[in-house]
Amino acid sequence: MTVHAYAVERAGDPVQVRQYEPEPLGPLEVDISVTHCGVCHTDIGMIDNSHGISRFPVVAGHEAVGVITALGDAVDHSRLALGQRVGIGAYAGSCFACEWCITGRQHLCPGGDATVFRGDRGGFATQLRASDWRHVHPLPDVITSEQAGPLLCAGATVFSAIVRHDVRPTDRVAVVGVGGLGHLAIQFLAKWGCHVTAVSRSAEKADDARRFGAHAVVTPHDGFEDLASSFHFVLSTVSGDLPWDTYLNALRPQGTLCVAGVPDSSFTVHPLSILTGERKLAGGLTGTPAETRQMLDFAARHGIRPATETYPVSRINEALDHVRRGRARYRAVLEM
Repeated sequence: MTVHAYAVERAGDPVQVRQYEPEPLGPLEVDISVTHCGVCHTDIGMIDNSHGISRFPVVAGHEAVGVITALGDAVDHSRLALGQRVGIGAYAGSCFACEWCITGRQHLCPGGDATVFRGDRGGFATQLRASDWRHVHPLPDVITSEQAGPLLCAGATVFSAIVRHDVRPTDRVAVVGVGGLGHLAIQFLAKWGCHVTAVSRSAEKADDARRFGAHAVVTPHDGFEDLASSFHFVLSTVSGDLPWDTYLNALRPQGTLCVAGVPDSSFTVHPLSILTGERKLAGGLTGTPAETRQMLDFAARHGIRPATETYPVSRINEALDHVRRGRARYRAVLEM
């Protein structure tokens, strides 16, 4: 089957259709016919080569939803079946043999198959292949395909941060940024039982943040410094630099600042911001297969859904520029 992929040949170029013939299917591999794919800020970074690591041509996309069209001989057919609606997120495979995989931390696998870093085999295409079936996620019926895409990366990333850092329902938490990740983080944390403060430089997003479940909304100019020692957990979802000392000092003793967005520059932190109160600064990656399945179940049970704007794939360049300019409310999704 010929695959039609939506590729960028060089940084700054518009997307063009590129065709290729897939290799024969491996024993653990799964092919899906893509119907929807979310557009993440990481996709824009790869297309624009913002981090200097892109391998062109680039076919981005790592929030893919579709139906299974082919299964390898070693796939567990009791879990996956032809025609089943599934999703493939930020990772399409891992080795399942290293110390990280065998302890359930597949997202740290040194040989992990990161969908967006593949080059020309991403999810902005008519077909996407998972290199290991255990990274293919059956989708709850109550979550539409348009909604499921953003949950597979943005949703899995913020949900996993909550689980890994032992956030409790009694905790007071803050979410920095009301965007693609942030609007989902607010929903998950509110349904988790936390008191949620949304931090946004855009006052116009305050009503949206409250609609997503935030109990309070502040801007960096509202005297965030006055919130010192207020939060057990702060989750930064923005792709930019922040006054890190201010946010560390907003933590209660032994609290955690988890960074899920990618800053533009190196961290600059005063040592006492961490040493005083034994505060922690942590990175946040997307979910493992088990965490992603937990996230989908939790989202289905509690009505957590991304706010989406759908574009036909014929308008892919428009959709990418919409996300690039920070105008999405709150996740753009391509319909193939």
